[in-house]
Amino acid sequence: MAVSVVACTTAIPGQPTSQGSVVSHDDPDAQGGVDPSFVENTDDGEIDRLAATVITDLRVFWGERFPAAFGKRFDDLHGGYHSVDTADAESEAPPCAESSVEVEGNAFYCPTADVIAWDRAALLPVLRDRFGEAAVMLVLAHEMGHAVQNRTGAGLSDRKANPGRFPTILIEAMADCYAGSFVRWVADGKAEHLDIAKERLDSALESLISFRDPIGTEQTDRGAHGDAFDRVSAFQDGYEQGVELCAGMTVENRTFTLSGFIDAGDQARGGNLRFDQMVESITPGLNTYFSGLLGSAGKQWAEPTVRAVADAPDCTGAEQGPVAFCPDGRVVELDTGKELPAIHTDIGDYATATLMASRYALAALSAAGKPLDGEDARKSVVCLSGAFTGSLFVARQRFLSPGDLDEAVQVLLDYDYAARDAKGQSIGAGFDRVTAFRRGFTQGGGKCGITG
Repeated sequence: MAVSVVACTTAIPGQPTSQGSVVSHDDPDAQGGVDPSFVENTDDGEIDRLAATVITDLRVFWGERFPAAFGKRFDDLHGGYHSVDTADAESEAPPCAESSVEVEGNAFYCPTADVIAWDRAALLPVLRDRFGEAAVMLVLAHEMGHAVQNRTGAGLSDRKANPGRFPTILIEAMADCYAGSFVRWVADGKAEHLDIAKERLDSALESLISFRDPIGTEQTDRGAHGDAFDRVSAFQDGYEQGVELCAGMTVENRTFTLSGFIDAGDQARGGNLRFDQMVESITPGLNTYFSGLLGSAGKQWAEPTVRAVADAPDCTGAEQGPVAFCPDGRVVELDTGKELPAIHTDIGDYATATLMASRYALAALSAAGKPLDGEDARKSVVCLSGAFTGSLFVARQRFLSPGDLDEAVQVLLDYDYAARDAKGQSIGAGFDRVTAFRRGFTQGGGKCGITG
């Protein structure tokens, strides 16, 4: 199959969750987007109009940013842009593919022909319906990122000459990073045709999670793209720090969390402990971590009592979610009756661990004499959850299994519980919750506002 070495996405399962337009329709003659006549094999339908709109703004973005970042002009793709109707086996095949069927469920950049192609039947409309138009923007921005690599010393010939310097997982992280830089440009209101509000970024990140590598994939695998944590991290780095950071990524300065190691016990459990097992196994680790963190700041840690309750905890008179820290008596209450076990089943065991870590973090703020409510407290608790998780990653703790970081990202995007303070107020955007978690994970608990 000719496309397999360059394809970046696969068919997306699931039901629609979050939709919303990112395309401006101020021009009544726009007919839902830019005229796609420059796209090869277009049907002039709404999907290709959306794709053409994204591509048009991408061309402008790279026309501006490429000279500033790399000191030379950005040349548009000489092979052009190709829409593929994979529902029709007789439809025209794009360059680098022998038939249209080969493209099913995929969008790709082909470096030998310098083209970007997409499946307009079974990929882009599914992305749009599942995650909103922002997901289509992200996918095409990722593919354009590969075209940028081909112009900057990280292209196909460079990778063949020095595969150790340019493993696939790094190349894909750079493309995710470039996509994040473009989305930030759009979010800042600089694009002519596209617009995206901050709350829509959560949908974009959800689509990245759908594209994560299967559990068990090794970082060195030829087709490795990264787990959800790796992909979201790269996207956010580009969004926050720009093209130059993306271009400077190397195997020396980039840490990937994707792991192919699965022990026999983990495999037998499907990667998950039972709810009661996770609570029992993670509690000692939480106490050990926060005792050490507070001790380094000259403070005393007192272990909270873990108490099961049959419904949502309300010990503070505010809704902290299915796990709550109760300052009176230093108790961590767990809703073992309904919601927390449901989250555990739906997302995975480390979703439970992440929520528990956030409430232990609130207990740590209390022990350190810090406020338990307010913006700083909200950022601190989710940051400390990431710091605790980072300590497990560094120590290679057995119960931090492949896929656990993906579960942490998922619960942070889907629920605001991990960032709630003692009064039930939280960080509104999942994007910002993941950012705070990543800060703790990468920089440690000392950067989470507890020791200052």
